[in-house]
Amino acid sequence: MFARNFAPALVFVAFGAGIAHAEVPVRIDQFDHWGAYSYKSGGNVNCYVLSRPVAQQPANVDHGDNFFIVSRLSPGEKLVPEAAMGYDLKDGAPMTATIGDKAFSMFTKDRHGWVKNEAQEPAMVSAMKGGAQLQLQATSKRGTETSYSYSLSGITSALKRIETCK
Repeated sequence: MFARNFAPALVFVAFGAGIAHAEVPVRIDQFDHWGAYSYKSGGNVNCYVLSRPVAQQPANVDHGDNFFIVSRLSPGEKLVPEAAMGYDLKDGAPMTATIGDKAFSMFTKDRHGWVKNEAQEPAMVSAMKGGAQLQLQATSKRGTETSYSYSLSGITSALKRIETCK
């Protein structure tokens, strides 16, 4: 489970570090607040959707670039939600994603967060498809409590688009 969950994050880290183990992502299409992307790595095509927050708190701190990602590493595989933050997260601090009345606990590592209970990933994706907004709470390495609002407008179409991504 641990290695599988890190695969999408490693692509972003590789791009940020200038490592050329994977090709640069290509935007397939944009669906309101969600973009559908693909990249080639080791002969495989991996696909994901991502969005940036529409609001972030507190307003007086540098949040860096933050994304919420849902990836599918190959056709037919399940979808994996992930938070990618623009700053280091506090070790062991909880991260929570809330969609409507459903809350999902996430574990964190460095600048990323994943659903703590892997069996809840499909429920989270389903809630995202039926919801209007995703609220994310996190704690920075410095101890700053942060929160983000992501619009879910367009996610269903974006996810549908990567179903056949090859």
